[in-house]
Amino acid sequence: MSAAPPPGPAPVPPPGWGPPPPGRAPQPRWGLPPFPPEPPAPRKPPHRWGFGAYVLVELIFLAVSALLGWLVLGRGQVTIGALALGLAVPTMIAAATALLITRLRGNGPRIDLGLEWSWRDVGLGLAFGFGGLVMTIPASIAYVAILGHDTSSAVGDLFNGVRAGPGAAIGVFLIVVFLAPLCEEIVYRGLLWGAMEKHGAGRWLAFALTTLLFALAHFEFTRTPLLLIVAIPIGLARLYTGRLLASVVAHQINNLLPGLALMLGLLGAIPM
Repeated sequence: MSAAPPPGPAPVPPPGWGPPPPGRAPQPRWGLPPFPPEPPAPRKPPHRWGFGAYVLVELIFLAVSALLGWLVLGRGQVTIGALALGLAVPTMIAAATALLITRLRGNGPRIDLGLEWSWRDVGLGLAFGFGGLVMTIPASIAYVAILGHDTSSAVGDLFNGVRAGPGAAIGVFLIVVFLAPLCEEIVYRGLLWGAMEKHGAGRWLAFALTTLLFALAHFEFTRTPLLLIVAIPIGLARLYTGRLLASVVAHQINNLLPGLALMLGLLGAIPM
């Protein structure tokens, strides 16, 4: 009986087979199905605030608004600076309270409210904002045609007949276009949206109810149908991205034309 041949070198596997080199992630080859995906990211931790936080913020907003209204309007002559403070301070305090609640009772605004910077969200916010003008501009024209030219927003009524220099007019423009939308989004599509999610509401229900409450909370009930239309693209930006920045940008784009008209009116360039 002949002896077995001596063992030769180990066979080299064909390309596409065998373990991947050290430090290199396995890749699908030879038409094989892809490797299992990475495990999903952990769900964001729950927060300990809910509808009570939103109600508290709204009460603070109303109380500060009433106090400033009494201090500003009850003193006779009203200055443009006092009106600007009356416009900015209540919504700033409301938004600051909402952010503080997420710090004390939750995980902070980045996790709880989805308030984080992203160029992608900025681009989507611009898209939803300018796309929303396709709806809101015709709706505004129809609103004026039905109710008359004398109908205006509460902000327009507040500054009606007031004139200001360039610095003050630009300051009011910045409040209306940039500051107010940021603060309102923190309260409605941040705090209120998060409260609804905490209590089991789906994102479409959160979108619908925040849109409705946003329109009603302006207390301009003749303008509520128009405000509902205005709020739809803003809410869709929040719904689509799952974060707050896109809806902030969309809201700012929506306020751009009214803010520009208000600034020109304060300068006396156009009638208020």
